[in-house]
Amino acid sequence: MPPMRNASMNFAIVATIVLGLLVDQAWVHGQLAVDVAAWLACAWLWKRSDPATRFSLAACLAIATAGEAFLSLAWGLYRYRLGNLPLFVPPGHVLLFFLGTQVAARLPDRAPAAVALAALPCVALLAASGRDTLGPFLLALFLACLWLSRSRRLYATMFVLSLAMELYGTWLGNWTWDARVLGLAAANPPIAAGAFYCVLDLLVVASAAAFRAQPPASPIWNPSVASHQAATRSACSSSR
Repeated sequence: MPPMRNASMNFAIVATIVLGLLVDQAWVHGQLAVDVAAWLACAWLWKRSDPATRFSLAACLAIATAGEAFLSLAWGLYRYRLGNLPLFVPPGHVLLFFLGTQVAARLPDRAPAAVALAALPCVALLAASGRDTLGPFLLALFLACLWLSRSRRLYATMFVLSLAMELYGTWLGNWTWDARVLGLAAANPPIAAGAFYCVLDLLVVASAAAFRAQPPASPIWNPSVASHQAATRSACSSSR
């Protein structure tokens, strides 16, 4: 995808998320409006994407929907403000995934280590204070993603991007975390909540690799700055 088209898609994603969460909270019919906007943005991304990228989009949508249904509706680890699963949430995951791949392609190789080292004292302090005892488990999940796959810059990006979105969404009141179902305490949001997004993206990357019948050493699993653009056909960091 040409840089200008990338920029327009990225801007649309940011606008959809930032304005969408605000509208969902502030307007009585906001959730319906945001549902429509999120699906239209996702459809636009789908239309611009090549077949391999579309597989990644579909995989992300399916896995995110199943994960949200389990974590929120079944398990109750967090609750949306109306007690439902808003229809804008699954396509929102797809949009955030695409945005993450765009940012990840521009990060240096040392970025994942820097993110992990920055998260460690924050998680440790909140856990020691008793405010977020869920954090260490989520941080371990994030570190496992970094260890299991070489797409580390993508996971580091999503860890940070999703935390920003979580802070914004919980501040507005779109959803609330509650880890008492695990017998643990959680900040709202947990400082390492991005680990769930990293697991989602790891599963999408693995699904795309299997779809393309690529060995683990393929670009999708080892996306250097140069090779990341090639990998994006199946990992959703570019589209036509």
